Amino acid sequence: MNPVTVLLVDDHLVVRSGLKALLGTQPDIQVVAEAASGEEALVQTEQLSPAVVVMDLAMGAGMDGIEAIKQLRRRDSRQAVLVFTTYDSDADIVRAVDAGAMGYLLKDAAPEEIFAAIRGAVQGKSVMSAPVASRLFQQLRNPDEILTPREAELLSLLIEGLSNRELGQRLFISEATVKTHLAHIYAKLGVETRAAAIATAIRREGMR
Repeated sequence: MNPVTVLLVDDHLVVRSGLKALLGTQPDIQVVAEAASGEEALVQTEQLSPAVVVMDLAMGAGMDGIEAIKQLRRRDSRQAVLVFTTYDSDADIVRAVDAGAMGYLLKDAAPEEIFAAIRGAVQGKSVMSAPVASRLFQQLRNPDEILTPREAELLSLLIEGLSNRELGQRLFISEATVKTHLAHIYAKLGVETRAAAIATAIRREGMR
């Protein structure tokens, strides 16, 4: 099996070096390039087509991570991008997800979380760092009253990046029922994707 190719984007060399060394311990993950800016990330992605781009949000002068994510996704809507940052405010999370990020990791995340997020991104799963997911789970326990209790519970579990089958197993319902609940949630929130549903729920919570 070919390894998951990764591009690291961070303006701090020490951060990139440390993360590269960490990922190097996994035989199924290969760092193929590094970039110190959003602009450089676009060039490297164009040339190397990495499976996953691990992106910081703030990178000094020039293009920031949010704009880089938008442009990467505009060029290829299938490009998996994971945010790797110290910023954990609701506003930053929403901006990143809205831009097209597949996941949101904090730089103090455990190695296992980072590995799982990268592997999950290739499979189309959205993964967030445990502290972020925990806080958002608490916020989403009382979502907009338009959602039923079951829909609210399912929405909170989306943060964990579970597949439809895993959601069904967690809630003891069939995949068909999961799909029906998701369709209702998307319709009620006025969105079309899981990431957008999460972002919308966070945004509404912030307006309370």
